[in-house]
Amino acid sequence: MRLTTKGRFAVTAMIDLALREHTGPVALAAISARQQISLSYLEQLFGKLRRHELVESTRGPGGGYSLGRKAEEITVADIIVAVDEPIDATGCGGKGDCMGEESGKCMTHDLWAGLNAKMIEFLDSVSLKKLVDEQIAKGVSIEEHPVKRAISSQPVVKPIKVNAPNSVFALGNAFTK
Repeated sequence: MRLTTKGRFAVTAMIDLALREHTGPVALAAISARQQISLSYLEQLFGKLRRHELVESTRGPGGGYSLGRKAEEITVADIIVAVDEPIDATGCGGKGDCMGEESGKCMTHDLWAGLNAKMIEFLDSVSLKKLVDEQIAKGVSIEEHPVKRAISSQPVVKPIKVNAPNSVFALGNAFTK
């Protein structure tokens, strides 16, 4: 079995999201910048994660993604399966026809099928919360303040500077000078 970048990136992005979701929805652009993963690739992965209800999306200004369930309820196996990552070490994709339709299983099919079961068992035993706690224990820095969004809750008041006369009399005086 080989875990491709799809599974690795999905798990990494989910850890990043879980670390920062207390500040509100997390923008994929921010995850992309921190983890150096293509934004368009993250959009594809998060579409799949959303369909499996592992994340929820919030649209609009200040929007982004948050976890669909508690971090302790999401396992690494859930994430990998959600992004269509095959967890299979057999040569036949688990069908049992390694040698072709008539020949049946190869001599090592049961060995690789057993490995598949152990891998799934292990990945199912590791929660997202455990991975987040490990990162916190390693001292990963998390911004205290969320990334500033384009729209603020407080209106920005800028003084208006007018160079024109403010009355008829001032206008008349402007022409006499």
